[in-house]
Amino acid sequence: MAESLRKPDSDQGDLTAERRREIVAEALRQSESCLYTSTALFEWLKWVRRYHRFFVAAPIVLGGVAGLTVLKGAMPDWVIAILAFVAALFPALADGLKIQTSVDEITRLAGEFKALQDRFRRLSRVTAPFVDIVEADKQLSELMDRMDAARSSSITAPDWAFEKAREKIVAGDYSFAVDAVA
Repeated sequence: MAESLRKPDSDQGDLTAERRREIVAEALRQSESCLYTSTALFEWLKWVRRYHRFFVAAPIVLGGVAGLTVLKGAMPDWVIAILAFVAALFPALADGLKIQTSVDEITRLAGEFKALQDRFRRLSRVTAPFVDIVEADKQLSELMDRMDAARSSSITAPDWAFEKAREKIVAGDYSFAVDAVA
């Protein structure tokens, strides 16, 4: 008689349970990765927004000071000319540094990674343990495709932003009270 090419049912059950555990573990790993990435991007975004505001306000202030006729007697003309020149440079610098583009792109990516974090966590806690293993694997694959798309951006937060993110996460800033052990 021919031997069964399938593993015995008990082995299949063990394999399915192991596969389910791996899907849950991978979803949790990706959720944690998204937590660190989104937090670093949000920290960096705060800094970039400050510089954006500076690049908007500085030319207004410098141009206003240079245009004050009251200062013509108090300051040499060359100082006023330099103030006006520097004020005129700010828009070109902001455009060259693509600050507005950076703000928009960092905002979009931080939101995408935060959404992915929640989706991976939900998959690991609510979906994967209770649905068909094929469905859980399909959902994990779809989320990984979204993750790949988010990662394909050339935006990378600086190391100091990741360090700041790690400090906040370790300090519990992103922990939920409902998850605390009573």
